[in-house]
Amino acid sequence: MRRNRAAKIVCTLGPASTTEEQISALFEAGADVFRLNFSHGTHQEHAERYASIRRIEREFVRPVGIMMDLQGPKIRVDTFQDGAVDLSTGSIFTFDCHVQQAGTVDRVSISNPEVYAVLEPGMELLLDDGKIRLRVEEASEEKVKTTVQVGGVLSDHKGLNLPGAILPMSALTDKDRSDLRFGLDLGVDWVALSFVQRPEDIAEARRLIAGRAGILCKMEKPKAIEHLEQIVQLTDAIMVARGDLGVEAPPEDVPGLQKRIIQAARTEGKPVIVATQMLESMIQAPTPTRAEASDVATAVFDGADAVMLSAETAAGHYPIEAVSIMDRIIRKVEQDPNYNLLMNTDRRQQSGSDADAITAAARQVAQSVGAAAIVTFSTTGSTTLRASRVRPAVPIMGLTPKLETARRLVLAWGVHPVHTHDVSDFGDLVKHSIDIATREEFAVPGQRLVVTAGVPFGTPGATNVLRLLWVD
Repeated sequence: MRRNRAAKIVCTLGPASTTEEQISALFEAGADVFRLNFSHGTHQEHAERYASIRRIEREFVRPVGIMMDLQGPKIRVDTFQDGAVDLSTGSIFTFDCHVQQAGTVDRVSISNPEVYAVLEPGMELLLDDGKIRLRVEEASEEKVKTTVQVGGVLSDHKGLNLPGAILPMSALTDKDRSDLRFGLDLGVDWVALSFVQRPEDIAEARRLIAGRAGILCKMEKPKAIEHLEQIVQLTDAIMVARGDLGVEAPPEDVPGLQKRIIQAARTEGKPVIVATQMLESMIQAPTPTRAEASDVATAVFDGADAVMLSAETAAGHYPIEAVSIMDRIIRKVEQDPNYNLLMNTDRRQQSGSDADAITAAARQVAQSVGAAAIVTFSTTGSTTLRASRVRPAVPIMGLTPKLETARRLVLAWGVHPVHTHDVSDFGDLVKHSIDIATREEFAVPGQRLVVTAGVPFGTPGATNVLRLLWVD
């Protein structure tokens, strides 16, 4: 079962998409990777969804990617005497450490008072997803006095964002560590990290995950953008998490940040996802707005590896329709002459290695001879990701003897991963490539394939062979 598009669709599961029948319908509609959001749901619910996905994978004989998304730290206000207060613009509002006292219109405690130590006068604080804005006037390790810049109703346990500060806390909470152990034991393919502020946050996750899953860093903190290139180098994939990023960064900055993050990820050859509010109106409506369709198209034109649906499929009334229209938008964009022009002219700077030279040559040869597909053989997926990085005009068949590698490669642009047996020599790979290309309907007799691999087989990163084949 192949997709007639290069960009992939990540689909979030939730109450609206929890049965095996619903998940199967989402897969048939076009979902490539399923996201388990550990901010919601129980371990049992996630385990049941995981088992359903793996049964669907066996039914369709096609690798399916599963991403677990960790919640990360959340700074929240505590409770109020009457459940909520109305903060007036210009008034004074104080955060303190008196957790035994319910909040009033003048003060409230917060869940993580250790952040007080990094606040300074003039910093901006955001409450309830940025609806309420405060400016810090005085700060100590026990109390922060602010002036309300934009007022509004503030209720129990609303979130607090501190966009100008590097917060003294790990990106992994105790809950995250428990969830991580559970997800890795299940066998998830990707772990999405929330609240990443600096490169060091990735190092802790890398140590805990120990190669059992790919690490996907969510770019949602403006401070993390200051370390963008280093973070991209350290992680395995990137997500443009526009929800939280749009809270802490001005709205007018988000489109430019999205393009910058995509470009950084593509330069390093790391898969990049654009996420949040892509088809938001489809939570309630059966069709998207024209602006939403344009938003999805823009991400595809920019060369994103994948676009993601969140509440649209997790809690919306039209989850199947949301995946279907996203699939249609992607395919329409990829048929547009402007898209082909962009992919042909937007070349990522290569490292100058032999492997990069072979991969660039494979793309050029495939285009020159009108090949039906590029076939890669890789144990770790590095050869296949190199091919994806250069954005060839033909599909990439990613052959691998490791099922976990095939599942991770589902996320990569243009890659049709195939889990296959190991090969003993290059002659075996040639025969295998032709057989699979024919079986998977990528090529017919008389067409040609371009094959790249690393010899000796099983050597990570050793892409050193290019072969042109006839399909007979």
